[in-house]
Amino acid sequence: MTRRVVVTGTAVVTSLGCEVADFWDRICAGKSGVGPVRRFDCSEFKVRFGGELRDFDASEHIDVNPKQLRRLDRFVQFALVGAQKAIAESEIDFTQGDPYRYGVLVGSGIGGLNEIEAQHEVLYGTGPSRVSPFMIPKLMINAGSGNISVNWQLKGPNSTVATACASATNAIGDAFKLIQHGVADVMVTGGSECALTPMGLSGFARMKALSTRNEDPETASRPWDKSRDGFVMAEGAGIIVLEEYEFAKARGATILAELVGYGMSADGSHITAPDPEGRGAAMAMKFAVKDAGITPDQINYINAHGTSTPLGDVAETRAIKSVFGTHADKLLVSSTKSHTGHLIGASGGVEFVVCVQALKEQIAPPTINLDNPDDECDLDYVPHEPRSAQLNYVLKNSFGFGGHNACLVLKKAE
Repeated sequence: MTRRVVVTGTAVVTSLGCEVADFWDRICAGKSGVGPVRRFDCSEFKVRFGGELRDFDASEHIDVNPKQLRRLDRFVQFALVGAQKAIAESEIDFTQGDPYRYGVLVGSGIGGLNEIEAQHEVLYGTGPSRVSPFMIPKLMINAGSGNISVNWQLKGPNSTVATACASATNAIGDAFKLIQHGVADVMVTGGSECALTPMGLSGFARMKALSTRNEDPETASRPWDKSRDGFVMAEGAGIIVLEEYEFAKARGATILAELVGYGMSADGSHITAPDPEGRGAAMAMKFAVKDAGITPDQINYINAHGTSTPLGDVAETRAIKSVFGTHADKLLVSSTKSHTGHLIGASGGVEFVVCVQALKEQIAPPTINLDNPDDECDLDYVPHEPRSAQLNYVLKNSFGFGGHNACLVLKKAE
């Protein structure tokens, strides 16, 4: 019999807050976490705003000495803070039981871009002898998973997924399968990202992937709106504790939701542009629904990838219609990237937490800034205001550069 997998801990580290309750309240209130970038001078940049964590200090959230913190890239600090909060909510004691049954799988699309930029400046400014000996451990993309494993002495499966904007969703799905197939009992999973740096912001802007609404950043992320002009860069983390159902039940854990399905596919057509018809995305959704053992008409809400790009939003709409047929008109679909911006490899982790909250509260969160819907985007995107609804199953979509598609199905806790 396939083992059941449940969610017992969640955490977010975002520009809308680092406590799940506050973050959720702001989502439902239609707030935006997007604003001018203050951490570095971008006055000469084409794009000068994003979902930035202002005045973030990891030491305010976790007990780590300042010397150790300086040896951790900002994206790793986000991951550790998220892990601390998710583990605390789960109330699991990792000093008890077999540490080889406890694992970590945290995704990141880019990893330590801050450190790469800083040490590049050192190398060409003062020479190779001045490059930090901590550079590689700081920038490596598996540093999030590795440091969580070390900090809590988790000795089971330990890996990292790097599938661009699908990273966290793939990481959660892979962690789900490890528990489902008996390799682990508990997995700390999700995603962390800090690509909102000078190189990251300018690089994505040069691709013409970003919105250029510098004068009105709070309204820049506007999925499915006719005037959308690109996504909004953001940073942060979404971390989750997954457990095998009987293991969680035996220790008296509070079960927040159940994870029941995972699907993945590739577009195989272009390194950055989505398949225009959303065929790869549709297959990932179909696989996830099939893996959950349900039918498409049992899905009540979709937390969409919904990045606010001209091509992506249309492709995802077409994909949803192809999978759900006439049921698509009954679905509630929203993009919480309209509030947070796009956290690249961490987005799926943060949005997974949104899905858990939606199931707990029986509320579909809104899509903000959707003032004038695109004619080709004609589903119910829950504009402006949250909506109470009976939610039993929800679907989370994530699609990334490289043609990566990953989807998860969550079920309301029994």
